[in-house]
Amino acid sequence: MSTQDRISPSRDARIAAALLGLGAVAYTAWVLEAVLATGLDPIRTYVSELAAESQELGGLFRATDLTAGLLVCAGAAWALARLGPHTLWFRVGWAGLLLFGAATAVDSRLPLSCTPTADPECAARETDGLVPATHTAHAISSSLAVTGALIGLVVLTAAARRDPHRRRSALARFGPWLVALELAVTVWTLSAVAAFQSGHGTWLLGLAQRAQVLLIAAWLALLVRELLRVRGPRGAARAEAGR
Repeated sequence: MSTQDRISPSRDARIAAALLGLGAVAYTAWVLEAVLATGLDPIRTYVSELAAESQELGGLFRATDLTAGLLVCAGAAWALARLGPHTLWFRVGWAGLLLFGAATAVDSRLPLSCTPTADPECAARETDGLVPATHTAHAISSSLAVTGALIGLVVLTAAARRDPHRRRSALARFGPWLVALELAVTVWTLSAVAAFQSGHGTWLLGLAQRAQVLLIAAWLALLVRELLRVRGPRGAARAEAGR
């Protein structure tokens, strides 16, 4: 008996759900700043500054970011390989989450050398191009991570809304609200970054970015719940017989 025969779709869904659920938990490890002395203002600073090389606890947050990225990447890859239906939108949505996970993992390996929103000298060096190239690489990987997350959120939520069998699911009912909020805070975050880089303050940059990553984690929780509703062949047969 092959591995495909031994592992039912419901078990495949549970495996994907476990990987994504653990990834979502690791992705919210930044909330530890509420009880740890980081020296950073969560209202003004980038979330990624928690993992900066100049931060005493930077290694901890780099490790949790790496863990989150690898887990989400593994969960998305498992879903692409083992779940269905293999429609174009299914592949696009899960590919977006795969990009999100991979870029988040890479992001953790390209930490900022210092904290530009908290350290004026760091900000000045960044403006003058005197910081390591990892600052630019980090910005690129972070942008790719958010892009991948948005693709996954929008496409998989739309797929749930379009499926007549899933329109009453939590993802179909609450997913659009999370997507709308995510798009709004992403615009806020991008505007705040632009304002900071042009010397016009931070526009509550830290609050915006923390809301952005928290909403992604909340949406992943909805996706996990959706995956746990997937039935294997026996469960589906029993449900059909009971109608």
